[in-house]
Amino acid sequence: MKRLQLIVLATFFTTVLSAQSLKEAYAAYWRMGMSVNQWEVEAEQQIHNEHDVTGAVSADQTAHFPLIVQHFDWLVAENCMKCEVMHPKEGVYDFTLADKFVDKALANDCHVVGHCLIWHSQCAPWFFTDSEGKQVSADVLKKRMREHIYTIVGHFRGRVEAWDVVNEAFEDDGSMRKSKFYEILGEDYIPLAFQYAHEADPSAELYYNDYSMNKATKVEGVVNYFRPLMAKGMPITAIGLQGHLIYGDTDYVKEYAHTIEKIASIGLKAQFTELDMSVLPNPYGFSGANVSDRFKYSEQMDPYKNGLPAEKQAQVDQFWVDFFSMLMQHKRDVLRVGFWCLNDANSWRNSFPIRGRTDYATLFDRQNQPKPTIQKLIDLATPKMTGASKKQKKNSSKY
Repeated sequence: MKRLQLIVLATFFTTVLSAQSLKEAYAAYWRMGMSVNQWEVEAEQQIHNEHDVTGAVSADQTAHFPLIVQHFDWLVAENCMKCEVMHPKEGVYDFTLADKFVDKALANDCHVVGHCLIWHSQCAPWFFTDSEGKQVSADVLKKRMREHIYTIVGHFRGRVEAWDVVNEAFEDDGSMRKSKFYEILGEDYIPLAFQYAHEADPSAELYYNDYSMNKATKVEGVVNYFRPLMAKGMPITAIGLQGHLIYGDTDYVKEYAHTIEKIASIGLKAQFTELDMSVLPNPYGFSGANVSDRFKYSEQMDPYKNGLPAEKQAQVDQFWVDFFSMLMQHKRDVLRVGFWCLNDANSWRNSFPIRGRTDYATLFDRQNQPKPTIQKLIDLATPKMTGASKKQKKNSSKY
């Protein structure tokens, strides 16, 4: 038994102390995730200058994927698995790019989270209307939802391990968003979506996902909604917290600690699905990630066009250290920590909620180089080699 314990300890210390990536450093804590855009899937070399809700691509993409899989092993598509892409017309499916993404992830020993099945935004317009342009009945929408979910989840069954089933169904005050799904089906559309997804792939993990989940009113509304459904056996694995942060805006560390505890109180894990942090001024007290919200550009709102000051970067680094320290204290209740967009050039925060700004919201700079944040986070999870642990590792090598 002693020999076995020494071998286990030696393996642990060797793995953790030699950690060169985030996924290695946090393997004992949670899954590490990253979003992947369509150009990274294709490994395109030409330069793009497209600014839309999925971000701006402004550099050669060929080097991105190896960097992604070095640090992250749970991948999610930024855009290519959304309804408007995969199911643009009734009865018409296009899995071309999504298949490339999934195959590329699996070929690199990564896991895939499908994003997302039911979302009011980026949902193909035909979904809610008939051939005459009139709003469909509840029965028709149920049938369309079932066919949509069955087809997509069934297509990826055995390759996609988890799904964001419903996305952004609540307002910040905790009430349900009055989307077309809600307008036609009421709040029943959420358990229906989870039922269909579970029927299509009983082995898949199923998630609810939303932004502004640091707000007490919102998390209270979400938790209160899911509590009775879970008591009835709803197949849900975790609640996703998007985590689109704005530096200095509020006490995210304290607020998200509360959120994780609230979600754990109903027997679910929390996971951060879309972490990034804008360092730019916050116009009009804006918060959240409602992609329809836009504000007018001004030079005053774009102060770092020529680079982020070292002092500001140091403040950002310290924030992430504090944030991860809090997460480590709640590791039993955290399933995944995922970031949104690999580098600053690709980040959607450059154009949201004000188009054309220069933001620094990710872990890698515009030249695809790691920021100091990454090493600081690796160091945070890496135990210091004490005299006792050095002796233990030395002794274990005898076996």
